[in-house]
Amino acid sequence: MADYYDLLNVSRDADPETLKRAYRRLARQYHPDVNKEPGAEERFKEIGRAYEVLSDPEKRARYDQFGEAGVGGAAGGMPDMGDIGGFADLFESFFGGGAATGRGSRQRQGPTQGQDLRLTLTISFQEAVFGTTREVSIRHLETCAMCSGSGLKPGSRLSSCQTCGGQGQIRRTSRTPFGVISQVTTCPACGGRGQSIRPEDVCGACQGQGVTQVPKKLRITIPRGVESDQQLRVTGEGNAGERGGPSGDLFVQLQVASDPRFQREGVTIRSTAEVSYLQAILGDTITVPTVEGDQSIELPAGTQPGAVLTLPGLGVPKLGNPVARGDHLLMVKVRLPKGRFSVKEKDIPAGLSTEGRTLLKQLDKKIQARGSMLGGFL
Repeated sequence: MADYYDLLNVSRDADPETLKRAYRRLARQYHPDVNKEPGAEERFKEIGRAYEVLSDPEKRARYDQFGEAGVGGAAGGMPDMGDIGGFADLFESFFGGGAATGRGSRQRQGPTQGQDLRLTLTISFQEAVFGTTREVSIRHLETCAMCSGSGLKPGSRLSSCQTCGGQGQIRRTSRTPFGVISQVTTCPACGGRGQSIRPEDVCGACQGQGVTQVPKKLRITIPRGVESDQQLRVTGEGNAGERGGPSGDLFVQLQVASDPRFQREGVTIRSTAEVSYLQAILGDTITVPTVEGDQSIELPAGTQPGAVLTLPGLGVPKLGNPVARGDHLLMVKVRLPKGRFSVKEKDIPAGLSTEGRTLLKQLDKKIQARGSMLGGFL
């Protein structure tokens, strides 16, 4: 199956309205009641599946990260047509004026889940490697404590909607070149519930909304081994649902700050260590920074420029597996002398014996006496 964004002919950052317009346009074009060309019906189903996933923020996030595998792969069926007006809107787009449907669909009257919330959290390189706990502040909708989400003043009751007579639907009849077409739509006054709140019965705490916006602080546990753009899901910390429905979730998108000392490749960490030419030739014990702090390692004698030393087990822990951990790869950069050759104290390996130091200094005196460059001496 083609990429869902390509199917709808939209960019990957398209907003919900752009997605809806693209879907409605293509659905009109390929609807099997209108387009009789071979393959139109299958195309119509693919377009529907693409919109079903991309119009749902949670499914879209999983699709963006994992592709079809993250949303259960391709499946038949269409999105809830009530979200975009259904075939009635498609028919209306063709012929103008009244829409066409014999039945109509009544809006759900029961509890509905609240919206998900998203925030971006920046953490340090070390925090990404070893995990941490961070406190974040959010503002979300919570069920009104005074009315328990009903929107009613305590002791009051819902009244029958005067606009639809308690039916939750309004029927509209239009005359078209194809005859009289009747459309049943959700009552705009009560939202399909068939009941409404009288002005005098509105809850004063939430103004009849059933929810109130409140600030909240949360402690977010960040596991070891996370990377930039990965998301953490905090269940139930999104907005409260309508009519007592469950709350949505909070999605925390992580951004990992860079560290000038290290580069990360999955669970592997890379860095560079600069040593003198004498250290590379004779070998030495050097100290290098790692995510575990400074570590002393043995530099073998005869180390070549660009050689890579492996520090096992000092890389990044594998996400979800606290036992597995990558390595730290250390590339050796050899500092060569510039200009006239001489043996400088800072270039002599710290672990060199007294006898070795004496020999190097004697060698330096002979070179200086001959006025030779390193190349000429060799």
